[in-house]
Amino acid sequence: MAGVVTSVHISPTHTFSKRSVDSIKLIEGQGIEGDAHCGVTVKHRSRVAKDPSQPNLRQVHLIHEELFETLLAAGHVVRPGDLGENITTRGIDLLGLPVGTRLSIGDAVIAVTGLRNPCQQINDFQAGLLKHVVFTDDDGAVVRLAGIMGTVARGGLIRPGDAIHIELPPPPHFPLTRV
Repeated sequence: MAGVVTSVHISPTHTFSKRSVDSIKLIEGQGIEGDAHCGVTVKHRSRVAKDPSQPNLRQVHLIHEELFETLLAAGHVVRPGDLGENITTRGIDLLGLPVGTRLSIGDAVIAVTGLRNPCQQINDFQAGLLKHVVFTDDDGAVVRLAGIMGTVARGGLIRPGDAIHIELPPPPHFPLTRV
């Protein structure tokens, strides 16, 4: 698999969407400098309310740009950064990566921790969008399409156009679950 970063995004406050920027700086063990979700412990507001001391496994959010094409076919116009991702990618099956995969991008390395669990805020952004990014398939399994989450294993800058290099963990490989 080969992939590329198509855009990068940040928000210093807990907004749903993030603005596009020329580059983002990842800080090892914390997340993206200047982003509301940066920190060693969890920053997602609902998770902070339950237990503010839990580790932040959601330091970086990545979405595959191909999802936007699928959503457009379903009648939803979604652009990079709209769903709150920090990194938009193309040409890589993010959802098919196993837990512990390391993504080398620019100077940084991201350790994949799991799937983003989409919430009702997606319907607040666009009515009816949630059912296209999380649903139950014919076998009764929950399918989550709203990207993956990771932690910063090595800090550095990431810019649009940076190649994404994948290092799979040693077997056995475990599929991503929600984090």
